[in-house]
Amino acid sequence: MSAEKNLSNLNINLPKAPDPVGSYVASKIVGNLIYISGQVSFNSKGELTKGKIGKELSLEQGQDAAKLCALNILAQLKKKCGNLDKVKGCIKLTGYVNSTDSFIDQPKVLNGASDLISKIFGDGGKHTRAAISVSSLPLGAAVEVDGIFEL
Repeated sequence: MSAEKNLSNLNINLPKAPDPVGSYVASKIVGNLIYISGQVSFNSKGELTKGKIGKELSLEQGQDAAKLCALNILAQLKKKCGNLDKVKGCIKLTGYVNSTDSFIDQPKVLNGASDLISKIFGDGGKHTRAAISVSSLPLGAAVEVDGIFEL
């Protein structure tokens, strides 16, 4: 099944792809790969999930934030490619989790993003991944995720 059809079947409306907040581009195609810059957890209203997982935010709230990051990644892919069906699949996601020193479930937080990407791209959504704890993120975001996809 196509990625576009999966979006429709899951009743997912992608948000507007956020503009970069610094001196970089949101996406770049090199050969048959598309690199998506780190996307933070903006929702469809432009509100950012802020805070530290393990302090102000729970694991579940972190997973929801990671899912928002994935939605913004998909929005960037669609903006650059015009149609998600041009994307064969995901190669790698790297997730940065704004978490306390004692929080150890960064991979579980990133499952929010990974699960969504897998639902959209099916077998092509199976990817490698890194989940990294950080002491802070831009704009106070709870989670940031970047990705590499194959065209």
